[in-house]
Amino acid sequence: VTQTILWYLTVTIEPLPPVVVGETVTLKCNFKTDGRLREIVWYRVTDGGTIKQKIFTYDAMFNTNYSHMEDYRRREDLVYQSTVRLPEVRISDNGPYECHVGIYDRATREKVVLASGNVFLTVMSPPNNISVVAENTPAPFSRYQAQNFTLVCTAKGGKPAPSVYFKRDGELIEVISYTQPSTGEQGSSAAGVRGARPLISRDLDDTKLQRSLSLLDPEGRAAHLYTESPQRVHTQGQQASEPSPATEVIPETVVSREFPRWVHSTDPLYYFSHTHIPQSDGSVVVQARLTWTLNPQLDNDALFSCEVKHPALSMPMQTEVTLAAPKGPKLLMSPSRAKVGDTVRITVQGFQVGSPGNEVFPEPLFTWTRVGGRLLDGSTEREGKELILERVPAELNGSMYRCTAQNPLGSTDTHTRLIVFGTYA
Repeated sequence: VTQTILWYLTVTIEPLPPVVVGETVTLKCNFKTDGRLREIVWYRVTDGGTIKQKIFTYDAMFNTNYSHMEDYRRREDLVYQSTVRLPEVRISDNGPYECHVGIYDRATREKVVLASGNVFLTVMSPPNNISVVAENTPAPFSRYQAQNFTLVCTAKGGKPAPSVYFKRDGELIEVISYTQPSTGEQGSSAAGVRGARPLISRDLDDTKLQRSLSLLDPEGRAAHLYTESPQRVHTQGQQASEPSPATEVIPETVVSREFPRWVHSTDPLYYFSHTHIPQSDGSVVVQARLTWTLNPQLDNDALFSCEVKHPALSMPMQTEVTLAAPKGPKLLMSPSRAKVGDTVRITVQGFQVGSPGNEVFPEPLFTWTRVGGRLLDGSTEREGKELILERVPAELNGSMYRCTAQNPLGSTDTHTRLIVFGTYA
């Protein structure tokens, strides 16, 4: 503060608590002087202090005040000579502000003496969108090989970054945290998790329990899932040790039941990681991944929820999914009475489940085959929600088509027979 014997001028601004987008903020400039006031100017400081943009001026000589904000609606009002109100703050209002107070120099009368104070406005924004998807789906069901399964929860619009965590059937999941490489290397890291086969053979023997804390890749080496040693969160500090032996090899001749035989019903190991992706508006997109060895017998009908905590929210946001094997799709044949030469479409209409809207998760993979022969175009199978038979010939009358719906939790077949009318015209 510049000061001579003739006058004094001090400017102070009280710090502001963080505010949430949409709230009203009052910027108050406290000053003391024995001089005559010339003007009060508020600045918004940007680009690390290099640019100061005037947002408001009070001119004491003419007792007028005016806004320098560019948009047409006046976003701020002078409450008192030294106080500015910003209604409905946005994320872009986040940052430092300065108040400059000018008084007339008593000696010269023309010269203006300035003093200033500054304050930082922190604008928080709660996440506006959260979603959960299954990574790398649709995917086939495997009866003979343990599969890694990953849920990805994405929270958008939060500032600062929210904290994201998973629950299973309402209970917080114990996880082993690992750090993903930076964005540039993310592809290889994700492939490492995906390509790994965590053949976790877990008996109740303690030595095997210790050994099982690892994910194996197809050659039996430990997959590079983390760049630091894993820490177990919410759990007793068990340490990862050597890989477990692979599960028994099941010959192809075994008749499969609905669920694979390699499954061991003990608690799975959940691996957790998250990445932060800064956005241009100052918010952060958080992606959290939960990876474990799927156990269809235990995981079918399990409810997984992703919860997001944020200082701008009074309670956590939540979204949830229920893992479910397909229970047999409902098929619709169009036209229902096909004639020779018609194009016939067989379409998956939905699933035979208890209540409407109870969708299968993750998204199933649909495969069409013709029982005892090739499809009309000569292929052995076709993928997709619809099978199209162009210009059906008479000899397809009575042919049977199989739709296999599968996701990592299970597989189911539905058959439908094609009746071609006018065959014996």
